[in-house]
Amino acid sequence: MPSADKNEQERQLDYPMGERVPQPGEALPMAGVDGLRWVRMQLPFALDHINLWALRDELDGRPGWTLVDCGITNETTRTQWEQVFATGLDGLPVLRLLVTHMHPDHIGLAHWLTRRWTSAEHECRMWISGTDFNAARIASQSTTGFGGEAAARFMASHGLSSPEAMDKIRQRSNYYSSMVPQVPERHRRLMDGDTVCTSIPGGTGPARWTALAGYGHAPEHISLHDAERGVLISGDMVLPRISTNVSVIDLEPEADPLALYLQSLARLRALPDETLVLPSHGRPFRGLRRRIDQLTAHHDERFAEVMRACRAAPQTAADLLPVLFRRPLDLHQTTFAMGESIAHLNALWHRGQLRRNRGADGVFRFSIA
Repeated sequence: MPSADKNEQERQLDYPMGERVPQPGEALPMAGVDGLRWVRMQLPFALDHINLWALRDELDGRPGWTLVDCGITNETTRTQWEQVFATGLDGLPVLRLLVTHMHPDHIGLAHWLTRRWTSAEHECRMWISGTDFNAARIASQSTTGFGGEAAARFMASHGLSSPEAMDKIRQRSNYYSSMVPQVPERHRRLMDGDTVCTSIPGGTGPARWTALAGYGHAPEHISLHDAERGVLISGDMVLPRISTNVSVIDLEPEADPLALYLQSLARLRALPDETLVLPSHGRPFRGLRRRIDQLTAHHDERFAEVMRACRAAPQTAADLLPVLFRRPLDLHQTTFAMGESIAHLNALWHRGQLRRNRGADGVFRFSIA
């Protein structure tokens, strides 16, 4: 999406915190939402940060905080969390951790954080969907979908032929486990429609967060909606500046995650437009329906571009990278971009608009049905 279009789309949204973002180690109170603080951790990628949330809480008569997501496993993130614990949470403990989904920046430090705050009197438990809990456990012990030989073969079957890229993908056999070396042994399962209650300072009653399952970006992503206060912790399902990555990986090569993602967006669009959206990347904003309309239009445009290219000649997913992504891509971005390219092709193939053929070279090419 050209930057001018992005700037225009951003102007259609309202950012109640303006340009203000938390500094490293800071827990920034969210304007207008009592008992909610915003934490931001650094990431070593082009997408260089993740937003995390602290909710004032009380469990079994014990005052403290519930955290939403936790960052990747590295020393920088641990150090910044220790600063938050020391200065940002009013001297109160962390009582539990809610994890929106299994991607490393969301679950990476869960094992450390839950152990850090577990005592003989209280177990700090991780809450997460059952699907993502098990997906994270498998991924932390396996290379599937994140690097290694199987991922390299899958990318090659969709036309990625650069020897350098193939070699780097093969070498990334520990990609996920380097950021998620361990997953907590126990969890509490979050399911669509569940209610999670947190406390609100001042005795005004509990905040009631409804779990909303979303699909396509992760196996079973959980967003949290407080209808009474009009707040949505959207995780990665709705982001204000960039489009959420929706990829096909080698674990499920014929998957159609983009259809699932668009269906999930349509469900979230039923929430009020003035909802305060707390995304995992970017700044908190209002204008939920407008943003969902922008994201839907974005994918419609990409579908049209893919169809035009396939009408001109059969296309591989790798052929479509310069069509779908008009900027230089590093290896990290290329693997995500390949997953997204395959997702657009698979969606049109499942709709019956494209035909898929595997050539004598073992590569899939898509053409007009």
